[in-house]
Amino acid sequence: MRRLSAALLGSVLALALLAAPLAVEAQQAGKVYRVGFLTPTFFALNLSDRLRFYLSELGYIDGKNVRFEARSAAGRDEQLPELAAELVALKVDVIVTDGVAAVRAAKKATTTIPIVMVAESDPVKAGLVASLARPGGNVTGVTTLSPGLSQKRLQLVKEAVPVLTRVAVLWNPTNPDKAEELKEVEAAARVLGVQLQSLAIRRQDDIEPAFQAAVIE
Repeated sequence: MRRLSAALLGSVLALALLAAPLAVEAQQAGKVYRVGFLTPTFFALNLSDRLRFYLSELGYIDGKNVRFEARSAAGRDEQLPELAAELVALKVDVIVTDGVAAVRAAKKATTTIPIVMVAESDPVKAGLVASLARPGGNVTGVTTLSPGLSQKRLQLVKEAVPVLTRVAVLWNPTNPDKAEELKEVEAAARVLGVQLQSLAIRRQDDIEPAFQAAVIE
């Protein structure tokens, strides 16, 4: 959670930096900035609520000098291109994206509107940016640089609970980053002698059944 909060805050700061050169002009003209938020799932929409909070801390008040346009594909990634096109048609000033599929959809929809990624694990490997130092194009944001960390997390859990034999992993199969992380966890589980239970979460409705399955099995 701390990483997620820090990553989101970093994205907000990046967004503020993008808007900073126009801040004086905006205040004089009374412009209301439009911030688009594009996510593949409903339960990721709470990120937009946190985004509102952090932006308000920086002086961008929802309904006063900034307006949010949130779009969710509800677990159906094929809808992301259409939703991204909607945000572009609304002429938003920036698009905040959650997940690789959302970034790709936004990139295809526009080459001029700034796109701010929220906590992508490896945007270079995913082909979202040219490099971390010089991303190029209209994409910026925050990376968690998480490849390899998934194995370490499981190792730490095993060290804390030596008798551990089974671990349930909740993950989103629509996010390519999570598929890679799952492979890392599976490899670590084999080394540590831990049985892994993979529970896919595609929609908000999948969360409760997944926890029930983890408890039953």
